[in-house]
Amino acid sequence: MDWVAWHEEYDRPGSQLPLRLAVVQRRIREALDAAPPGPVRVLSMCAGQGRDLLGVLPDHPRGADVRARLVELDPENAAVAREIGVPGVEVVTGDAGLTSAYDGVVPVRIALVCGVFGNVTEEDIRTTVAGLRRLCAPGATVIWTRHREPPDATPWIREWFIHNGFEELGFEGIEGTTFGVGASRLTGAALPYRRDERLFRFIPRQDR
Repeated sequence: MDWVAWHEEYDRPGSQLPLRLAVVQRRIREALDAAPPGPVRVLSMCAGQGRDLLGVLPDHPRGADVRARLVELDPENAAVAREIGVPGVEVVTGDAGLTSAYDGVVPVRIALVCGVFGNVTEEDIRTTVAGLRRLCAPGATVIWTRHREPPDATPWIREWFIHNGFEELGFEGIEGTTFGVGASRLTGAALPYRRDERLFRFIPRQDR
């Protein structure tokens, strides 16, 4: 899979990806608006070129407070994110499925899990949702995406977040697309961080 070419779909007229991006960015803005004063730690799994977060921070009033880590395995896409050069954002070329990728940034106030759940097994989705309690601070917001093609897994993913101590802030099946975007807040107890735990192994699809 050429993931650089995949990102070109964001700029193609008629593509579904800009519609998904707009919803994700709106959720990021809402999470930043709700964050308490002080530094706002953010992680992004399988961040790609970082268009979601990097497209929000320069114009957001809390942008200067953000300390973020974007983890992306593809070196070319990671390089694109680095070239944008938003202050306070670190881009790491590495395996986002290992918790060690988040050393030094967790616990976070915002976790972006966009383009992940459509490319991993059902078991790994469950493991990742449960593992987010070890990466998030109390009250943290998780923003996630998943396609809704049959069999649509988004209903049980939403239930699994609730089962793991998250309150659903909202879920949107984006009209005219196969994408869904969810947002959940950790209202249960956060768990201690564990290094070198495997959350998922990436199995690429044609869309994320």
